[in-house]
Amino acid sequence: MQKHNFNAGPSILPREVIEKTAQAILDFNGSGLSLMEISHRAKDFQPVVDEARALFKELLDIPDGYSVLFLGGGASLQFCMVPYNFLEHKAAYLNTGTWAKKALKEAKGLGETVEVASSADANYTFIPKGYTVPADADYFHITTNNTIFGTELRTDPDVNVPLVGDMSSDIFSRPVDVSKYICIYGGAQKNLAPAGVTFVIVKDDALGRVSRYIPTMLNYKTHVDGGSMFNTPPVVPIYAALQTLRWIKAQGGVTEMQRRAIERSDMLYGEIDRNKLFQGTAVQEDRSRMNICFVMAPEYKELEADFLKFATERGMVGIKGHRSVGGFRASCYNALPKESVQALIDCMQEFERQH
Repeated sequence: MQKHNFNAGPSILPREVIEKTAQAILDFNGSGLSLMEISHRAKDFQPVVDEARALFKELLDIPDGYSVLFLGGGASLQFCMVPYNFLEHKAAYLNTGTWAKKALKEAKGLGETVEVASSADANYTFIPKGYTVPADADYFHITTNNTIFGTELRTDPDVNVPLVGDMSSDIFSRPVDVSKYICIYGGAQKNLAPAGVTFVIVKDDALGRVSRYIPTMLNYKTHVDGGSMFNTPPVVPIYAALQTLRWIKAQGGVTEMQRRAIERSDMLYGEIDRNKLFQGTAVQEDRSRMNICFVMAPEYKELEADFLKFATERGMVGIKGHRSVGGFRASCYNALPKESVQALIDCMQEFERQH
């Protein structure tokens, strides 16, 4: 039976990325050594980092004056690295979900913070609007896609202070105006690579402006100066990230990824809105294209476990919703083929006919 991978992360990767990485794990560049056992300072590995960095800049049209880093620790470590490096007087945060809330918590330990708006009272079913960002904030932090609650900022906000963005789950799914940001970061295990590497895009001239002592490993300047090689980097995930970046470019780049994201999400949301058994959880204007959350309609709530079993038996993997929302979550990242979305829709329609 064919499997359709809707896991929220770690999640689906292009098949060719998996195969090329697997081959390199067996024999890296004909060296007779595994990618897992070579030195990160081997002459054959430096070109991997260099090309991955160059493709990042090319695909996202990153302006001059920015560095691309490959670090460990996940996005959760960035929650404290960001305020360590940028928070001098005050930081502003938009609270749109679990990860945004955690990022705000870490910043509170390092200085004054302002929660400019929150949708927590509505269980994060929408993206707040009409808020005011303090003009004296050192930065404004946003989480562009909320994997748990299925909401997404589809454009880069126009604000009067520098932006910091957690783009863990929607990077490379749409064009980004990087010039608005002093830092963009994310765990790679959604649209880029297996878990273990974190990408950071940082504006060089925004560094070195805080008066606090920054621990060496938490200082972005350490990793900029060290070319992401200050300590041993996660070699295998970086190699896989390079293969994904090559794949994105070969497919037509970020604009093509955006077209596919719109196509997939329009298909599935269309069925959710049509099918009387199901309903979406996020307000329509803020629905995520990456993480599509839905539940049984109230009058069919008792069928939830039945549908999960029904879909799982037909090859749908990872569609159980997060406990904060319940129901179902279909994560439709860049590597997910349209055919998998259609297979889920077919399941929903067949289940509808039976009930």
